[in-house]
Amino acid sequence: MADAHAKNHDYHLVDPSPWPFVGSMAAFVMAVGTVFWMHGSNPAVMIIGLLGVIYTMFMWWRDVIKEGQRGDHTPVVSLHLRYGMLMFIASEVMFFVAWFWAFFDASLFTGEAIQASRAAATGGVWPPKDIVVFDPWHLPLINTLILLTSGTTVTWAHHALLNNDRQGLKYGLWATVALGVLFTIVQAYEYAHAAFAFSRDNGGNIYGSTFFMATGFHGFHVLIGTIFLIVCLVRAYKGHFTPKAHFGFEAAAWYWHFVDVVWLFLFAAIYIWGSHGAVIPGH
Repeated sequence: MADAHAKNHDYHLVDPSPWPFVGSMAAFVMAVGTVFWMHGSNPAVMIIGLLGVIYTMFMWWRDVIKEGQRGDHTPVVSLHLRYGMLMFIASEVMFFVAWFWAFFDASLFTGEAIQASRAAATGGVWPPKDIVVFDPWHLPLINTLILLTSGTTVTWAHHALLNNDRQGLKYGLWATVALGVLFTIVQAYEYAHAAFAFSRDNGGNIYGSTFFMATGFHGFHVLIGTIFLIVCLVRAYKGHFTPKAHFGFEAAAWYWHFVDVVWLFLFAAIYIWGSHGAVIPGH
């Protein structure tokens, strides 16, 4: 009776899982290995920890998918999964706020006395003196169009799924994955031809630092989102997702739209506004 009563509710009590412990241990090994690597040691410990983290992610998410497939994700559980994904995206928004803050601080307040060394390095102007920036209407515009198009294709896939159009779901996901890969290739080409560097030791400067941190982390998020969508594509071929139960795909679509929106802000702020400079207070 107690067992029957325990399952007569809308919540899912997860089975005992080793992955929280294994994941925390792997993350600890990776962190310690990274510190040792930064101090000149062999990166083997860091790599072992990283492989442990990746393995944990794969196995843990595999278990979550199995739970969803056997019906454990009730409407209440699905709602809370959505809350969790929204909170995760909100934390990612604040992550990018830091890079935008760094960029605007460096570009708008170069002349402050507390940043005199920075003013000397930039010449009191933005972009800094002797910096050749990217033309925003060339590769950056192409990548903007690529991401905007990918937003429409993932929406196409979503609507196809809602209408139980399995082929449309697969075609939309294939197109979105292809566009994500194309974006990464274009950005890699752009980075390879940058006229400025990231590290000050390699001739870098505050412009290169803020540019590569903001756009580079966005590129990393595009890579993660592409992998997320590839997993959804594999699951689509396995017959997963129904018009009423498809949170895994929905979460991937939300994440991809978030990546799209962040890029629009990056394109407008760093590529367009940042490349044309601004009037620096005190100059």
